Amino acid sequence: MFKKNNWRKIGISVGAVILLLALVVLSSARLVTGRWTGIRSLGRTVVNTVLAVNHRQTVSSYSQGHFTNIIFLHHSTGNNLIEQGGVRERFTQAGYSFWDHSFNYQGLRDPAGKFTGYNYSVPDDNTDPDGLARIFGQKAYGLPLDTLSGLLQHEVIIFKSCFAPANNITSDQQLEQYKTWYLGIRNVMDQHPDKLFIVVTDPPLNPAETNVQEAARARAFATWLKSSEYLNGHRNVYTFDFYGYLAENDPASPDYNMLRKAYREGSDSHPNQVANRALGPQLVDFVLSAIQDYRTAVASR
Repeated sequence: MFKKNNWRKIGISVGAVILLLALVVLSSARLVTGRWTGIRSLGRTVVNTVLAVNHRQTVSSYSQGHFTNIIFLHHSTGNNLIEQGGVRERFTQAGYSFWDHSFNYQGLRDPAGKFTGYNYSVPDDNTDPDGLARIFGQKAYGLPLDTLSGLLQHEVIIFKSCFAPANNITSDQQLEQYKTWYLGIRNVMDQHPDKLFIVVTDPPLNPAETNVQEAARARAFATWLKSSEYLNGHRNVYTFDFYGYLAENDPASPDYNMLRKAYREGSDSHPNQVANRALGPQLVDFVLSAIQDYRTAVASR
């Protein structure tokens, strides 16, 4: 029979092996996701990745080379726009397959509007400008092993930053940093001419949650994203100016550059149902027009 100290040595050895395996798994996750993660978070990421890989053939089957497989990466404002603006229904009626991805805990919804039960593991659930830059800085794999690779399974990729941080631009330096991040995102989009990308500017903030200076910078950022400086020479990149449709445009108004009175409720910066009903159809029309325009550009090469 083994002595107690022999069992102790075996236990220490097994523990060391388990620890080593855990470190290997964590290191592998670091290489794939571009970040370190805890055991619990790693477990969730692994489960979501396995489910995404198992579902990849279904997702990819909607991609027929005609830019009909659409995904929209968003948070709450995007969700309200989809549900109150009839976005999914309008794409479906036009013959397109519309998926959307909200917070990680909700994850991916299919063209029928049903949750798939998994997500694309958005790092830290962050879709602020820095979070989007992090996503587009990931490695693109042939399998949906990270957020970027999951998005690239689709042919048309619509994305919008989370509105509050994006439009709380407290300094000119912060504004320039946002531009730097989005230039980096554009560089990645340039590498995927078989995909069409739609940048959605963020809605203006409620007057109760911003000030004149920050609101002016928010407009400057939205204006830059739709400018020739950002778009010219980048044929697969389009910008839907969500901000421009919702912002107060009268320089004499105390709410200039902020969310219009008709489109807000109380101090909430989420555009209200009136706004979403008006903007949902416009988003769909813009995306369909961009798809047709890019199809023509691709066909003429």
